[in-house]
Amino acid sequence: MSVIKGLGNTFNLVCIEYDKWRPTYVKALYDDIFDAKEINSSSNVLEVGIGTGQATLPIIETGCKLTAIELGDKLAEFSRYKFKDYENFKVENLAFQEFEYPSNSFDIIYSATAFHWIPEEIGYTKVFDMLKSGGIFARFANHPFKDKIRNNINIEFEKIYAKYMPGALGGEEYSEENAQNIANIAFKYGFIDISYRLYHRTRNFTAKEYTLLLGTYSDHIAIEEKTRRKFFGEIEEVINDNGGIITIYDTIDLQLARKP
Repeated sequence: MSVIKGLGNTFNLVCIEYDKWRPTYVKALYDDIFDAKEINSSSNVLEVGIGTGQATLPIIETGCKLTAIELGDKLAEFSRYKFKDYENFKVENLAFQEFEYPSNSFDIIYSATAFHWIPEEIGYTKVFDMLKSGGIFARFANHPFKDKIRNNINIEFEKIYAKYMPGALGGEEYSEENAQNIANIAFKYGFIDISYRLYHRTRNFTAKEYTLLLGTYSDHIAIEEKTRRKFFGEIEEVINDNGGIITIYDTIDLQLARKP
């Protein structure tokens, strides 16, 4: 199977589709962040890996000064235009590893379904350095899980993925233990008041909508186009043969950590 190298930057190829089909995050998550650290017009906030801004609006609406980092040039430009009416917002088009800012600068640094692309030691060390004393690091992500009702779809998906993406399907539903293990990473880098939360929701898709969503995943984007069309056609056929709807069960995790 022919693939594109550099999965971390493949989202840059599908920014419009990404913005439409990737989910935003639940209100309760932002409430928990704001409970941990008040954000207002005097706050200085950094978002690591903005993508197309799925996690941005509730933060920017607080009136804070928001700086976003984005490696993909098309994604950066997309988000720059999307939030053009906010004078308190700017995007830096570069890797987080290359971003330079004075120590003790930010009240909150957050990253939504993006921080796993950054080497742990570099990411946590840099976040700790750039946060003010008492500042908060919020790391969160969405973890989709298979349809729990329509098992025939899951059985057929296993056959299709074995053909096109062996080993890519399966695994257990994201758990509290998974969330706690990620939260505990922050201990190694000097953070205190470390905690985590889990949130749950479901999303329904038609067959076509579901393959449009799959087309925003880095490993699926990387499949050669002709092969990907055939792969997605088989996925759509299975869903249509089983009622025409698939339900995804999301678990969203939030890890919070404070700089002393």
